[in-house]
Amino acid sequence: MVRSGEEPIQTGRAAGGTVPAHNRERFMQGEPVDKGVRASILNSWQRCRSLGLSPDQTELPFTEDFDPDGPLVRAAGPVVDRLQSRFAGSSMNISVADARGTVVLRRFGEASMARSLPAIQSVPGFVFAEQVAGTNGIGLALAERRLIQVYGSEHFAERSQASACRALPVRDPLSGRIEGVLCLGYPRGTENPALATVIRKAAEAIERRLLGQRSARERSLLKAYLDTSAASPLVASATPTAGADAGLGRTIGVDELSQGLHQDDRAILKEKATELISSGQRAAVGVALSDGRRVTLVSRPMASSSGVEGMVIEAVLPGFAPGADTDLSPLRPLAVPHPVDRLLGSPVEAAALTVASPSAHTPPAMPDGPPPLMFPSVPLPVGPLGDILTGPAATDRTGTAGATRTTENAGADGAMPDGTDRPDATTDDQADSHAPARGLVLVGEPEVAKIALAARRRLELLSEASTRIGTTLDVRRTAEELAETAVPRLADFVTIDLPEAVLRGEESADPRSDLLRTVVHGIRDDLPFSPVGKRIDFGPTAPQLCSLSSGQAVLEPDLKAAAGWLPRSEHTERLLAHVHSLIAVPLVARGVVLGVASFYRAQDQAPFGDDDRALALELATRAALSIDNARRYTHERTMVLALQRSLLPRGLPELDAVEVAHRYLPAESGVGGDWYDVIPLSGTRIGLFVGDVVGHGMHSAATMGRLRTAARSFAELDFPPDEVLTHLDNLVVRLDREEGKDDPAADSVGIIGATCLYAVYDPTSKRCTMARAGHPPPALVRPDGTVSLLDLPAGPPLGLGGLPFETAEIDIPEHSRLVLYTDGLIEDRHRDIDVALDQLRETLAHSDRTPEDTCQVVLDTVAPAHPGDDIALLVARTHALDPSRIATWELPADPARVSEVRAAATRQLAEWGLDEVAFSAELLLSELVTNAVRHGAGPIRVRLLHDRNLICEVSDTSNTAPHMRRAASTDEGGRGLFLVAQLAQAWGTRYIPDGKVIWAECCIDAH
Repeated sequence: MVRSGEEPIQTGRAAGGTVPAHNRERFMQGEPVDKGVRASILNSWQRCRSLGLSPDQTELPFTEDFDPDGPLVRAAGPVVDRLQSRFAGSSMNISVADARGTVVLRRFGEASMARSLPAIQSVPGFVFAEQVAGTNGIGLALAERRLIQVYGSEHFAERSQASACRALPVRDPLSGRIEGVLCLGYPRGTENPALATVIRKAAEAIERRLLGQRSARERSLLKAYLDTSAASPLVASATPTAGADAGLGRTIGVDELSQGLHQDDRAILKEKATELISSGQRAAVGVALSDGRRVTLVSRPMASSSGVEGMVIEAVLPGFAPGADTDLSPLRPLAVPHPVDRLLGSPVEAAALTVASPSAHTPPAMPDGPPPLMFPSVPLPVGPLGDILTGPAATDRTGTAGATRTTENAGADGAMPDGTDRPDATTDDQADSHAPARGLVLVGEPEVAKIALAARRRLELLSEASTRIGTTLDVRRTAEELAETAVPRLADFVTIDLPEAVLRGEESADPRSDLLRTVVHGIRDDLPFSPVGKRIDFGPTAPQLCSLSSGQAVLEPDLKAAAGWLPRSEHTERLLAHVHSLIAVPLVARGVVLGVASFYRAQDQAPFGDDDRALALELATRAALSIDNARRYTHERTMVLALQRSLLPRGLPELDAVEVAHRYLPAESGVGGDWYDVIPLSGTRIGLFVGDVVGHGMHSAATMGRLRTAARSFAELDFPPDEVLTHLDNLVVRLDREEGKDDPAADSVGIIGATCLYAVYDPTSKRCTMARAGHPPPALVRPDGTVSLLDLPAGPPLGLGGLPFETAEIDIPEHSRLVLYTDGLIEDRHRDIDVALDQLRETLAHSDRTPEDTCQVVLDTVAPAHPGDDIALLVARTHALDPSRIATWELPADPARVSEVRAAATRQLAEWGLDEVAFSAELLLSELVTNAVRHGAGPIRVRLLHDRNLICEVSDTSNTAPHMRRAASTDEGGRGLFLVAQLAQAWGTRYIPDGKVIWAECCIDAH
């Protein structure tokens, strides 16, 4: 099993046989190498080439600038000796290098191996960093900062082609900082997978010994404090005594203080104590308790006899009086719920902090481990010590306290700034049993406390990220939230580059080649980063490209030292003048590469470390999931919107009866089922539809398409508006029933549901017939600018079934505007619907606007700024058909009158200048009138309409519908409608209250 952050171990020929050798030759010749070489090795080769290293180089630099008796050497020495004993007689060589790549320990399984090496490599001091030695175990472990293996020809230098090695960084368990590298080298042919376990256990042993050295330092600080406290007369008795000593108070344990404190108060005291230690200065801070009292935390320097320097934090609680049942005599361990080793994953177990007993004159037994560090919090301002009692060690102005108390913040009367009595200003007359109580809170070194604070802040930042990142389903905004969260608490500047395909909601085929600068965010705006929207082309050795290739976060603590990895340009030089440290993190979620985030620190900040890299990776991982959710939502929304738009009219017909404009605005939360349609009907009439399917998403859009298609079909059958809605209602009921079979839990609750408004405008009569099914009423803007919401029978929504719909006929003056809309225009949770309707009336009250202008101003003025539902808007300005273009004749059901109608129609066509269609029109009228005389009932009405086409209409009082059939060769009749169908562009039948109308349309342009 491979631990997180470690490189998978390869074995056998696949790890470094002839294939890597072949690839290495190709690389050295400048040919591309894409397969057969691990990403870490290929990246290292590229770095070596960019640094100008030669594979034939044999000499390695030697330095004496290392500590032969430093903490790493002392911790690793016994472990390396045991490894040497284990591999005695073998060709194994064991090396320990420091964080700069300098070998500080060297052992061999066979002593003769040292003689086969150059003299400079057989003793500590030679440097194996990648920058000087090329690809090797020690250098690559420092560069990759994880367990690695380099096998045979994977080495950059020719001298190492017959060798293999495994190397693992050794870290300080408290700080996580890399202190060195443990490397096991061996001949290439003696590969053993068990070495991975051996090197891990050995590195852990070295880390434990490093922690043991740290623990000894912490224990020595605690011993120094206890020795000082035991020797002080101020704490010689657990019982208050008369005199100055009693007035100065007494030392108690914080666990005793905690008996009267709320749990949150205890946690705050521990957190503030850690902050004071991390400051490394003599200081004091007041902490307000939940019951109104104030505790003063005092920090003072402490030095052990062995020279370890740290801080002691004591609590001063004025007027503390423990209860009668309080036992002050025994030592009390202060249990810490969140020790730092648990935060950082240290193998050291938590140890309780032992506080000084007020009656003890000899130091208690020391705990096995170091004093634990508290769970840190955001630091509060820390002021000077002032006149706060500094404790017994402070009485000696030159002793271990190492500092002198100051009184600059105290009043002349000895009062503290917060109004409390100064603890050290008491006299014999003031002494009582309620003198300030003092208790040891924490002992520790500032650097260790800073680590604990950093851990706390990392946890706080991750907690904040969970609420700040992903608040929207917008890809760009989510990337901006990642940058805003990281600055300034992790980085000073953040750039995020996403492929153009990801911004569209798709997956990128090659995320390394189509990156766009999406976010630039930082503490200043004047840095020379590439601007947002620019295409980014990273060089082949750039950390960002390496992170995209490997899928791992790449840390560059010092960008100037890594300048050879970056493209040489004036832009790079200007950037390096402002930033010095970089973490490049790939944004990967669910196996999809979404882009790369780059975290930079300015010159005045500490460089990034491994803890920062882990934090950046965690932030990026969380953000990547949110970005991927936004990308998927964008993809789905784009698909649904494309489906929605494809199901809406692609273009509206050019009509003389109305001038039409329309808009469709999808909701921010998702595409819904709003729709509109304009349908030319027989007799120059126009059908206007607006509808709304409840819900959002693909299902609503698909249902909308089905309803619109059905509505158009019913309208083209010339059904009146109430019948069209009845047919649509039946269709929705059937669809609802079908959906209910797949969702039995729905029972009788409608699954689909829809509303609809259908209006038919007749330009010959300037009348409009309307019906609505649970839809908002339309608005009518008359030519004088008067606006009214038409009072139509509401009707039930579609899908309830069995309820009737009613129609209303309204006279509409010519050049009026009929405004149809869906409820998304006027319904908003932040606005009352009556207010929205008033806004609509005010907006429409202009008689000089075109339908296009009306649509735009209505959306700009009335529509919500962030619509929660989609909006469909249809505006139709009406026109009337000139009466001179209408010819009407009425005749009885007499075959003898047919010739008169033909003659009158011919004269009318000649008057209109339509002589070219007179013959076809005469035949059509002859067949239609004859059919009405034979099969219908009188009286018969004939009407010619001269619009874009010539329309012939014959009506009678019969309800029998004509049907076209194919007549047999022996039949004497039955060919009339067939002839009509051949001569007319379109023909059909519509029913009217007192009969039917058979119509035929003859195209004028075709003649």
